Amino acid sequence: MAKRKSSETEAGLLPDADTILKLLRSASDALPTREIARTFALKGSQRSELRHRLHELEAAGRIERVQGRRWRPADTLPPVAVLEVVAVDSDGELQVKPVDSAAGAPLPEIEVMRAPRSMTAPGLGDRFLARLSPRGDNRYTAKPLRAAESEAETIVGQYRTGNDGGRILPLERGRQTELAVAPTNNVEAQDGDLVVIEVIPARRQGMTQARIVENIGAGDAPGAISRIAIHRAGIPDRFPDAVTAEADAAQPPVLGDRVDLRELPLVTIDGADARDFDDAVFAEPDTDRSTDGGWHIVVAIADVAAYVTPNSALDGEAYKRGNSAYFPDRVVPMLPEALSNGLCSLRPDEDRACVAADLWIGPDGNLRSFQFRRALMRSAARLTYEEVQAARDANQDPVAPGHLAHLYGAYKALSEARRVRGALDLELPERRIVLSDAGQVADIVPVIRLDSHRLIEEFMIAANVAAARELGKRGQPVMYRVHDEPSLEKLEGLREALSGFEINIARGGISRPGDFNGILYQVRGEAHERTVNELILRAQMQAAYSPDNLGHFGLGLRDYAHFTSPIRRYADLLVHRALIRGLGLGDGGLEDEQASQFEELGSHISNTERRAVVAERDANDRYTAAYLARHIGSNFTGTIRGVTRAGLFVAIDDKGAEGFVPASRIPGGRPRFDARTQSIESPGGGTYGLGDAVEIRVSEADGLRGSTIFDLMDSGNASSDQKKPTPRKGRSGRKRPDKRHNKRQRRR
Repeated sequence: MAKRKSSETEAGLLPDADTILKLLRSASDALPTREIARTFALKGSQRSELRHRLHELEAAGRIERVQGRRWRPADTLPPVAVLEVVAVDSDGELQVKPVDSAAGAPLPEIEVMRAPRSMTAPGLGDRFLARLSPRGDNRYTAKPLRAAESEAETIVGQYRTGNDGGRILPLERGRQTELAVAPTNNVEAQDGDLVVIEVIPARRQGMTQARIVENIGAGDAPGAISRIAIHRAGIPDRFPDAVTAEADAAQPPVLGDRVDLRELPLVTIDGADARDFDDAVFAEPDTDRSTDGGWHIVVAIADVAAYVTPNSALDGEAYKRGNSAYFPDRVVPMLPEALSNGLCSLRPDEDRACVAADLWIGPDGNLRSFQFRRALMRSAARLTYEEVQAARDANQDPVAPGHLAHLYGAYKALSEARRVRGALDLELPERRIVLSDAGQVADIVPVIRLDSHRLIEEFMIAANVAAARELGKRGQPVMYRVHDEPSLEKLEGLREALSGFEINIARGGISRPGDFNGILYQVRGEAHERTVNELILRAQMQAAYSPDNLGHFGLGLRDYAHFTSPIRRYADLLVHRALIRGLGLGDGGLEDEQASQFEELGSHISNTERRAVVAERDANDRYTAAYLARHIGSNFTGTIRGVTRAGLFVAIDDKGAEGFVPASRIPGGRPRFDARTQSIESPGGGTYGLGDAVEIRVSEADGLRGSTIFDLMDSGNASSDQKKPTPRKGRSGRKRPDKRHNKRQRRR
């Protein structure tokens, strides 16, 4: 930790850049913004000035941000890094360097400790993962952890037979060159099969070769697209026998020391196709603790910690996966089906172990008090969002008189609290890929967001806040769900992009989620509403998991942790374990060893979450291309979502399906790309920019490769030097600049 007083800077005065750097170099680890401010006794507006100075140092390359709002000198090595042995002296001492060190950069002095028994001692040229401990002045101690994984490139491709051993067509966008199957290959494949291959470094002459390491099935079989996405992302999709055996051996719960909630009419509310029900809800007026119209809410969550215990085979696999991944035709679950769809799924009329959060809120929706109990419950009903909303609209109740009214009454209070604190309120349309019984894409349909969706969302947020506060109050480790405020660079990029829609924001004019909501309100109902929503979304930092409480900017919350989905997120399981330990709720609590690893755990599960998101998006893109492959030659109306020198990214309005218009297919001759305004202008005068409406024709589409090419049928927004130099309205509903008076700003 940094010292509370600085001899370099008088308390209460904003430190200069060199003083900040000196403080960061003296610290044993990266320092959060609040710790730097506390060191220099900065308060109020001074803290805002400090943040600006830190961002300036970041932009200058002198410091770097890690884990959200933590800062360290830019030349500092991370806590864990891959090292390469570059020399061994006569005494057997290793000289190593970080594999990602920049060419010409001064190498740090790294003393390597003895490798663990489970690891072969590294030698010259070997690479290994190590934990680094700084010793000051660019000197470190490295504790080897394990050998680094193979550097061989692995990709997914489609096998094609040939007289010379066969060919592999990579299923990667932008990668067209075929690869030859190596003579040493020993995995069989039939023409058209999908295969995972290891690329062999190219020889000086001849075709690049590849070795098939796995055959993942026929390319025309149902589910082929999801398999491509899963393997490209490296998501484990088969449970080891030991893991499955542990799950199969799990026994139904008994009451024991648990609180009996089986008579409480808890209900699950999920999507119609959901199979794992990990949360159930109940609400009633709070007449015991208050008389002002408050509410008592119960959120019951599957007690996964009762089955997945620390250091078990189940725990190791759950940690490895980090989370479940969802695809149009399947789920790759974090836990085996015996748990995820069985004993940990809150099925109706079956006894289930749960951790129940009792929440008491005021009529304003603010959390007044809470408690957590290990209980035995029995779901009164399995309801879908559509059923709940239809019953509410018809003033009916599928469970008991007043049951839904109480749920919606509590939701209304929570929704008001959300509005008051100014949580980010983006409205981005979601779409669902509908598959036929044969596994083909039948349609792409919009997902209608109902109040019943929002009800469950607000209940879960309230329970998550309570879990974070309970753990903080009891001094337990917390795996926070953090969402940092946007960086100055992202805000500046957004400010420039929005100016193209005549939305002018002063520098420094956005500091809270509510400021974004004001912009969103301005464009509600406008043709470019979705584009502005997307721009604001892109300006946000990525949410992550961390033991450091950075707050959740988007939700406008200071304390927030994921507690409500332990079936599908390892982060939630960690929070459950911490609650069990902190509250003395029995077996399955957090152990000291895992508690000491929260920083590494947070980094790992943040990475597995991003891995799943990338895979899910990849699969959706490929399914979308497969859908459009059945509409070759069809015309659609779309909106430009991105502009590059190479061409335009266009999304079809009613389907959300996206494709690419190469610059060569833009009418009017070779177009000119303006990097400053992020627009393309053809010699014929047509101008194309972000948010413009255009007509396209599907020219090419390949579901396995996930690529779609559009022809542009639109002549663009013609500009003329003969016209007066004032902006005009374009198809998007905003003003369209001409060639001499182009005011559209660059989008980042």
